[in-house]
Amino acid sequence: MEILAFGVQADEKPLIEQAFVAPHEVRCLDVFLTEDTAPIAAGHEVISTSVNADLGGPVLEALAAGGTRMIAQRSTGFNNIDLDVAERLGMTVARVSSYSPYSVAEFAWTLALAVNRRVVRASTRTRDFDFRLDGLMGRDLHGRTAGVLGTGKIGEAFTRIAHGFGMRLLGWDVAENPACMELGMRYVTKERLLAESDVVSLHVPLMAETWHLIDAAALRTMKADAILVNSSRGGLIDTAALVAELREGRFTGVGLDVYEAEAGLFFLDKSLEAISDDTLARLVTFPNVLVTSHQAYYTADAVGEIVDATVRNVVDYSAGRRSENVLVPRN
Repeated sequence: MEILAFGVQADEKPLIEQAFVAPHEVRCLDVFLTEDTAPIAAGHEVISTSVNADLGGPVLEALAAGGTRMIAQRSTGFNNIDLDVAERLGMTVARVSSYSPYSVAEFAWTLALAVNRRVVRASTRTRDFDFRLDGLMGRDLHGRTAGVLGTGKIGEAFTRIAHGFGMRLLGWDVAENPACMELGMRYVTKERLLAESDVVSLHVPLMAETWHLIDAAALRTMKADAILVNSSRGGLIDTAALVAELREGRFTGVGLDVYEAEAGLFFLDKSLEAISDDTLARLVTFPNVLVTSHQAYYTADAVGEIVDATVRNVVDYSAGRRSENVLVPRN
C-alpha cells in the first residue's frame, strides 16, 4: 500500500522515506492538503498530513470520494480536522499524541531570550558593522517570575528551564503537575499569573475553551514590561488585541512561533507576494516582536519521533489495532 504524505518539508522527507518499509511505501509531496489539492489523493487508502492541512468537511468529503479511508496526521494538535464529519464518513483519523517536549520548550525559551536581549536587532546591526549598544539592554531573568499557562509535558519542560534560571514559578492548568510543584511552582488563577509574571508562556491545546485565552482583557492584566511567548497554537491569542497593546508601547518583547491565521502562509515562501493579512503585516513591524514560522517542534529528535509514531499509526490501522493516537476509530 502506498501512503501519500502531504506538506512534507525538505528536511523531513528522508526521515519519512526511510521510516516506511514494505509492504507500506510512501510518496512525499511538498504541497499542502487543501480543497484544491485533495483530488491528488484519489486512489490512496491512507494519507498523511501536516499540522496546517485543511481537513474540514469539504476536504474530507473529497478524500472519501477518492477512496481515502485513513488519515495519519503528523502532529499533536488536531483542531484543523472535523472529527464529526470524518466519523460520519467512516474514516479513521490518528495523530501523534506526544513527542519530544524539549523541542518546543527549548524553542519557547529561545524566543524569550531573543526578545529580552534584542538578539535579532543586534545581529542585524553587526551585519552592517554597527556595533553600538544603544537600545539593546535586556534584563536578568534570575529572581523574576515565569508564568506557565499549561503544565503538561511541554509546560513541565519549560518550567524546568525556568527553575534553572532561578526564577519564581507560577502555573495555571485544569490539573496540577506534581513534578512542577516539586520545583516550587505555585498554582494560581490566570489573572494573578498574568499580573505577576515577567515571562508568560503558553502551553495549552487549542479548543473552544481556550480560543483567545489571551484576549484584550488578559493582555491588559499583564505587566507593561512583560515578555509573552506562544509556541503552542496561534488561536490562543487575540492577535488584533495584541497589536493594539503593542501600539501603546506595552511589553518588553513578544515571541510568536504560531499565528491564528497562519494556514496558507506558514511553511510557504511568500517573499515575492503582497501579504494581504494586515494584522500580520503590522505585527512583524514592531521592533520588540519576533515571529517564526511554527518551527518549535522542528528538531531531528522530535520529527524522528513524529515520523515513527505516524508509521505505527498506519501499521496499526492495517492490522485493525487501536492505540491512544486514534481520534476516530476504524469501523
